[in-house]
Amino acid sequence: MYKVIFNDKELTVRTESSLFSPREPDKGTLAMLNHVDFQAEDKVLDLGCGCGIVSLAAAAFGVKPQNIVLTDVDELAVKTAEKNLKENRFEGAVFVSGDALTNVPGSDFSLILSNPPYHTDFKVAKTFIEKGFNRLRIGGKMFMVTKRKDWYKNKLISIFGGVKIYEEDGYFIFEAQKRAMTYAGKKKK
Repeated sequence: MYKVIFNDKELTVRTESSLFSPREPDKGTLAMLNHVDFQAEDKVLDLGCGCGIVSLAAAAFGVKPQNIVLTDVDELAVKTAEKNLKENRFEGAVFVSGDALTNVPGSDFSLILSNPPYHTDFKVAKTFIEKGFNRLRIGGKMFMVTKRKDWYKNKLISIFGGVKIYEEDGYFIFEAQKRAMTYAGKKKK
C-alpha cells in the first residue's frame, strides 16, 4: 500500500507483489500524468490499467468514474484497480479483463493512456496503438510512456500522422491526436 496525491487529494493505492510497480507509483506513469490535461467531460480508457493509478488520477481531476474504462490482460490487476477506485470513493467505472481492447465497450474515447510493456518485443504496443486509434473520437488523444523512443515515435506517426514527445525523468511521453478516421499512412482508394 502507498499514498499518492492528485489534484490535492490524497489517495490510497493497494497493490499486489505480482503487479507492475507494487511498492510505489511508477515514475514513468507519474511523468505521463504530468502531461495530461484531464477535463470533466473526458471519456478515458486506462489501457493496461495495473492497479488503476491512471484512473485514480483521472477521477481526482474531475472525470466522472462512469466515463472511465479500465482494462488489463491480468484479471488480478483489474480486480485490484476496482478495489482501489472503490476504496477512494470513485464508483461507477467499467472494468474489463481481457486481451488489449477486445472486450472494451465504446469507440469514442477522448483519452487513452498507457504505460505499455516495453522490455520485450513491440507486439503489445503495436496492438495498443493500432486498435486504440480506432477507439478514439476525432480530436481524441493517446498518451503513452516508455523508455524507448524511436519505434514508438515512428509507429505513432505512421498511424496518427504526428506525435508530440516529452522527456521527463528518463522517460519518453508520447502524445498523439486523432485527426482523421483512417490511419495516416493508409492510402485512400
